Amino acid sequence: MGTLVIEDALIFDSSGRQPFRGTVVVKDNVIEDVGTRGEVSPPEGARVIEARGMFLMPGLIDAHLHLTGSRSGRIEEDLVTPIGVFFARAVRDLEALADAGFTTVVDAGSIVGLHLRDAVAEGTVRGPRVVAAGPVLSQTFGHADTHYLPVEWVDYRTTKKLTPFASLICDGEAECRKAARHAMREGADFIKVMASGGVLSQRDRPEYRQFTLEELRAIVDEARAANRWVHAHAEGKAGIVNAARAGVKIVAHCDMMDEEAAEEVLKAGATCVPTFAIDYRLLEEGQKLGVPEWGMRKIAELADIHLENIRRAYRMGVRLATGTDFSGGVGRHGENAEEVAIFVERVGMTPQEALIAATRNAAYAAGLEGRAGIVAKGALADLILVDGNPLDNVRVLTDRSKVRLVVRGGEVIKDSLSKA
Repeated sequence: MGTLVIEDALIFDSSGRQPFRGTVVVKDNVIEDVGTRGEVSPPEGARVIEARGMFLMPGLIDAHLHLTGSRSGRIEEDLVTPIGVFFARAVRDLEALADAGFTTVVDAGSIVGLHLRDAVAEGTVRGPRVVAAGPVLSQTFGHADTHYLPVEWVDYRTTKKLTPFASLICDGEAECRKAARHAMREGADFIKVMASGGVLSQRDRPEYRQFTLEELRAIVDEARAANRWVHAHAEGKAGIVNAARAGVKIVAHCDMMDEEAAEEVLKAGATCVPTFAIDYRLLEEGQKLGVPEWGMRKIAELADIHLENIRRAYRMGVRLATGTDFSGGVGRHGENAEEVAIFVERVGMTPQEALIAATRNAAYAAGLEGRAGIVAKGALADLILVDGNPLDNVRVLTDRSKVRLVVRGGEVIKDSLSKA
């Protein structure tokens, strides 16, 4: 990939220190050097980009989304749309994410994302790095058990109709271990489990506990045996507490995380990815997009509770990372930086804290801690150059036209500087 130098930028390195004017040297896929003006000189023959004081920061990371190629919230979409159409749409979604400044995304469940991960890695598709779960683990009558279909149509191992959001139905410790192994056989980077009910599952509710503590511990044990981690959907308190006690690394949503549950998450050292953006998109657009009435009713019940609980968790010191839960239908990919703005405007974070949540903390959730989400020597060269300062106005990140340069692993995947 050669050597790239970004000179005279205002550098936010996500370490917690104040931004500084300086230069970054990228060689191949890593940051070879970073420092203030005068400390770092461009190597001979390097491509030099004059940043002219623009804001340089680590690439944004969405730590919980779904690359499904969905375009609505209607039940029938999965049943009548060919799988190839979902893949084609998701390719466009990846391009939109790249244009918005995302250099890594965590696909928390989809076959489409699992396969497109490899297409991005080989250079066939332009987009952010994809860290993928593939088929998710759900108990019978769980959040990923599509309740209105015969169970043999739902399970990835028996279905005759392949849909983007596939699941592995498992009950009891032995079945849970085997399902985790099957997900890894399919290529999963981590294991996604449904530890509680949810909003967009027909017959359960978010507060319902799903999987026993023993079942979750068995899944965590299998993941750790293969140097992977577990990422849990957990909206209700019981699911959150069980996930933390089982050793789950990432707890998603956390709608009903009261003080006691937050203490368990803190004790476990887990990270919460609250996914607020999907709440507000559901409330604003869900009915128009065909989300069933039972889903709309549940999100209306939860939204305010969710926000208040995460505000308290933030004050308590729970590590938070940005993730949208967007699928392309309810929640359009490319608009994912909305979550960063929500962290500032609704949760009460400072802009600096929100940027760290969207970079360094989200890199932890992606299994890339110490390698991505930072601007430092030896880190992956995941960088974006922004025309504007998000520390002054975080909403500059929600304007794709302000994201002028995107570098993922040393490769330029968006460059609009020449159009200035």
